[in-house]
Amino acid sequence: MYVLIVIGALATSILSGLVGMAGGVVLMALLINILPVSSAMVLHGITQFTANGSRTLILRHYLLWRLLPGYLFGALLAVAGFSALLFIPDASVVLILIGLFPWLARLQPSFGALNITRPLSSVVCGLSVTSAQLLAGAAGPLLDLFYLNSGLDRQTVVANKALTQTIGHLLRILYYGVIISVDTTLPNWLFLAAAIAAVAGTRIGTWLLARWDDRHFQRVSGQIILLTGTLCILQGCYQLIDSAGLMR
Repeated sequence: MYVLIVIGALATSILSGLVGMAGGVVLMALLINILPVSSAMVLHGITQFTANGSRTLILRHYLLWRLLPGYLFGALLAVAGFSALLFIPDASVVLILIGLFPWLARLQPSFGALNITRPLSSVVCGLSVTSAQLLAGAAGPLLDLFYLNSGLDRQTVVANKALTQTIGHLLRILYYGVIISVDTTLPNWLFLAAAIAAVAGTRIGTWLLARWDDRHFQRVSGQIILLTGTLCILQGCYQLIDSAGLMR
């Protein structure tokens, strides 16, 4: 199981480095099937914090720092709300929510007003994306809604997504690891191994990104995330039905 987790961290970091999303969704879907929700949230948070943090560092020249204040304000509002509730979601609900986010992105015309470069949108982005991360563990497709109409090039998009995701995963680690204080029961070396694998995967993914063009980036990334979302919905529904005893 531990080897599978490390390999998953490597592979999904390559995927995220290449398309700017999907890797976190895939990794969360993997972890939620083999670990308790609380342990999955902490391990996923540390792995994705490392992956996105290294991606941010590699692509730091493409960062737009003016997007950060509004996002941070919204993110802190989300953490304050969840801290008041001390809520831990069910695994099946996590999977279904992860799967629904990509299909929300298909409603692009309905979300035309969402643009991360606008101050109000950046606050809404921080609030909604951080809430989704705390609830479902991964919110890349939801974050993507705020970049669809931004007019930014692929490397700027990947760089700024990485920064905001780094912040979100750090807040999730603090929420589950400090505020709720869950006991993960996982060995410390696993966190280190997964983090190292995430950094290596990020290096490979960003190297591949530099050799792509914007047209292929948009087409392939959309196909990958929709397929992933569909599989998560099916798995979540199966677990929900099974837990209700309808499969017996």
